[in-house]
Amino acid sequence: MSQPAVLITGAATRIGHAIAERFSAGGWHVVIHYHQNRAEAESLAETMDSCELIGFDLADTERALAAVDDLAARLPDWRALICNASLFIPDWPEQPDAASWDRIEAVNLRGNIQLAARFLARAKSEVGRRLVNLLDQKLANLNPDFFSYTVSKAGLAAAGQMLALAREGSADRVYGLAPGLTLPSHDQTEAEFAQSASMNLLRRINQPSDIAEAAWFLVTGPVANGTTLLVDSGQHLVRQKRDVMYMVRQAG
Repeated sequence: MSQPAVLITGAATRIGHAIAERFSAGGWHVVIHYHQNRAEAESLAETMDSCELIGFDLADTERALAAVDDLAARLPDWRALICNASLFIPDWPEQPDAASWDRIEAVNLRGNIQLAARFLARAKSEVGRRLVNLLDQKLANLNPDFFSYTVSKAGLAAAGQMLALAREGSADRVYGLAPGLTLPSHDQTEAEFAQSASMNLLRRINQPSDIAEAAWFLVTGPVANGTTLLVDSGQHLVRQKRDVMYMVRQAG
């Protein structure tokens, strides 16, 4: 295999799907990770020239690390890991849900960090490796909704900064990518999404392709180690006391 390879977690659907398509169009070998969406992953793979599927639960540390070790042994230029997969479950700071907390932290935080650390330790690439953690514009514009999810993304952002510091002086780079609302969230209706997704400075709905292009730029462009790129049409600059999903429902 002569082309560079990228592993994208949660690549079967939504934003991960768009990122996978962008890297495939760029001539990369795409490793499509899925957990429960095998059929969607197989359908996506049929559209690509060079790809493979890999399935595991990010909360299953043993399987996740074994998958990284297998890829590292087989891929001569495993250049990028994009940690896109995450859980998004509603709870609130006054009453965090213990079960949701444990599941979210196991996937969004511990699972992604352990996967990333193993990638940086084992993957081979002569030009340096690129790690991109999908974050959220909410970190720059906090509100109390989706408490456990937001805490997990804050932890992932901090971990990314520490991994970037640990790789100083090497050819590796660690980045954050923080989207705004891009696709219907949780139990939103299409009408609710259309209204809430344009509650940003540009009054536009972010597209999955926007995030995919940003991921491509981070991995292939001249970007300083430790950079976090916000792709949200300015949503993080609009003070919002609640998640926009609930703001629309309250207004209605």
